[in-house]
Amino acid sequence: MVIIERDGPNALTLRAVARQAGVSPAAPYHHFKDKSELLFAVAKEGFHRLKAAMGSVVTPISTHSMGVAYVGFAHANPALYRVMYDCARSREMIPDTAEEEEGGIKLLRESLIEASDGAISEIDLELAVIAAWCAAHGLAEISTFPQFQPLKDALGGEQQFLRAVFEHLGYSHSLPAIGIQNA
Repeated sequence: MVIIERDGPNALTLRAVARQAGVSPAAPYHHFKDKSELLFAVAKEGFHRLKAAMGSVVTPISTHSMGVAYVGFAHANPALYRVMYDCARSREMIPDTAEEEEGGIKLLRESLIEASDGAISEIDLELAVIAAWCAAHGLAEISTFPQFQPLKDALGGEQQFLRAVFEHLGYSHSLPAIGIQNA
């Protein structure tokens, strides 16, 4: 992870890992057949760390607090975060079926079930999980844009800004659809 965060994902090679670990250049090949397999292992570890970050929020756990933790993780680990999603796209690992029961998506799902007192259909639950994950992912991507700084300042900082955005996600369905025609 040090190599990725210090030098970027392109610098992560089996040779660089060997150099960082102080072992022979051939040693990593006993664990990984190529760079792709190494990156996949790094991504998998990243998703475990993301789950830990999302699960570490103050109870009661809410989708808002998990979303803030998600964005915080993405901002604290930008290169790792990029590797995670680059691997996810190429390996269809979001959620990886073997990891789903242990991952952040499970935490999110449980939070949504609890928030609904168990009165949510399976389809609505899955759609809500996707919507919440997309919101956190999107906010992780755009919340660093400089045009949001005045709003962050007005709200009292980054954490308050993130919480406010997550709290406002449900409001869009109650706003009138001005100028939008149904096709």
